[in-house]
Amino acid sequence: MKIIDVHTHGIGGFDTRTTSEAHILKIAERHGSLGISEIVPTVYPSSIETMRENMHAIKKAMVQQTCRAEQPPALTSQNPEATIIGIHLEGPFLNPSRCGALDPGSFIKPTEHNLRQLLDGFEDAIKIITVAPELEGAVNIIKEISRRGIIISMGHSDASYAEAETGFHAGARGITHIFDAMKGIHHREPGLAGFGLVNQDIYIEVIADPFHLDRKIIDLIFSVKNPEKIIIISDSVKDTNMTLTSHGIRNEDNSLLGGSMTINESAEQLIQTGLKSTFVLKAISENPQEYLRPVYDSAPRR
Repeated sequence: MKIIDVHTHGIGGFDTRTTSEAHILKIAERHGSLGISEIVPTVYPSSIETMRENMHAIKKAMVQQTCRAEQPPALTSQNPEATIIGIHLEGPFLNPSRCGALDPGSFIKPTEHNLRQLLDGFEDAIKIITVAPELEGAVNIIKEISRRGIIISMGHSDASYAEAETGFHAGARGITHIFDAMKGIHHREPGLAGFGLVNQDIYIEVIADPFHLDRKIIDLIFSVKNPEKIIIISDSVKDTNMTLTSHGIRNEDNSLLGGSMTINESAEQLIQTGLKSTFVLKAISENPQEYLRPVYDSAPRR
């Protein structure tokens, strides 16, 4: 079974805030050693210049993996390595009021000029971009990004249900780590989280470690959501898979920095505690593969 993580910032002491392709390959190697088949390394929001430097490192790592795949088997590394299938940009077109552990000072307006500066030269490598759909100009940007064949996921957002629905109709296909860094469900305003549960056609990312979502919320998600549209992600960070504390990976302000488990570890925990295994396993394999179908269709053959 192919296991795919569409949202990982790093693991085992390495993350995507780097200019070194060797660091990115270490992330792929660590994920691979833990049973992950494919990853979409996720770049933190920062200045456009810094994000492009981070993307360049990922793109170089992708090239190295492609070159290795073309070598005779005896010359390739025997270490398991997750295949890097593209880049996920978590920002920078996000809402500062829902920054979570991200730096709100790095968020910028969703304009065509900023988009061109961000994407130029990386159109073939970027596969997912997280955007807050309620921002002024965001709907046009969602349409333009979708036209380029890049998947839009809505997140770090204060969007109402109506604004989320508008983003969906503009071309958004997913929601980034549902419930985290977004407006919660209110009985008179379901918000982006409510839209993600009610709309049965949009994919939702779920951080399924023990810290980001109460287990009853995870049970609710699997009870009401189309099981083919749930994607378990790690949202793993540099410190993931190094130490597991009783309160998760947090910063000095006690904010959760990222996920504490790989997706197969999260899936195993959910199955052991009673969730239906067929639904959980689809959420780390078939569902992300279908979500990324445009990526596979456009990727060069290896």
